[in-house]
Amino acid sequence: MTTTVAIEVTDLSKSFKGKPALKNVSCTIKEGEMVALVGASGSGKSTLLRHLNGLQYGDSGAVAIFGTILQTDGRNHSKIRSLRSQIGCIFQQFNLVNRLTVIENVLVGNLSRLSLVPSILHLFTKEQKLQALAALERVGILEEAYKRASMLSGGQQQRVAIARCLVQGAKIILADEPIASLDPESSRKVMELLVELNRQNGITVVTSLHQIQFVRSYCDRTIALRDGRVMFDGATLELDNAKLEEIYGSAADELIMRGHGEQA
Repeated sequence: MTTTVAIEVTDLSKSFKGKPALKNVSCTIKEGEMVALVGASGSGKSTLLRHLNGLQYGDSGAVAIFGTILQTDGRNHSKIRSLRSQIGCIFQQFNLVNRLTVIENVLVGNLSRLSLVPSILHLFTKEQKLQALAALERVGILEEAYKRASMLSGGQQQRVAIARCLVQGAKIILADEPIASLDPESSRKVMELLVELNRQNGITVVTSLHQIQFVRSYCDRTIALRDGRVMFDGATLELDNAKLEEIYGSAADELIMRGHGEQA
């Protein structure tokens, strides 16, 4: 049985104002994997994620999604809109429209499939609204559907973002520090939900995390970055504290202490 490659990164490099952020990064992520990106602050985790959906362009190298080039040598593919429709994004600060209701935020996941006029006017069908309600039920906040997004807690807002990915029909979810702004209990709920979607729906999940304890609890594979380079790519079980200290030196404390304390 052949396993489909969901994401392929080849020799990706990026600099900002002459300072390297990614240095010849290469990795292959198979469909259905749940992968953590770890590293101390400034390691390149968020930069790499932004290149995986074409929000930033590399100076050199390439990114392919399900075998189709998304970007190469600083240029996006002409079909990038179609490719992006397969990629759901979850951000640390939730990226919701606070003045809209919860269900309206979820329905935004349909915009890539709508023609110009309906997308501008947010003209959604009854079927699409039922789909959005089903997604909210799946993530456990159906009762909040008609509240303004600004009224929800951080953990609830992050679940709205996940429901939006479901409505979008995303085959890949990129989550950039999805639990960094949450309390420990909300963090666990969000990570458990991502694991559920990964295992039950087969959605490929790539998430950057600062808390090594959560990485070890929820992700089978880890890619560790330091100064824009891949320093480790393998089974999370092999990334023990000694290995972290070998890679990051004293900066490993930032990952280990936050992982044990869980109050950051």
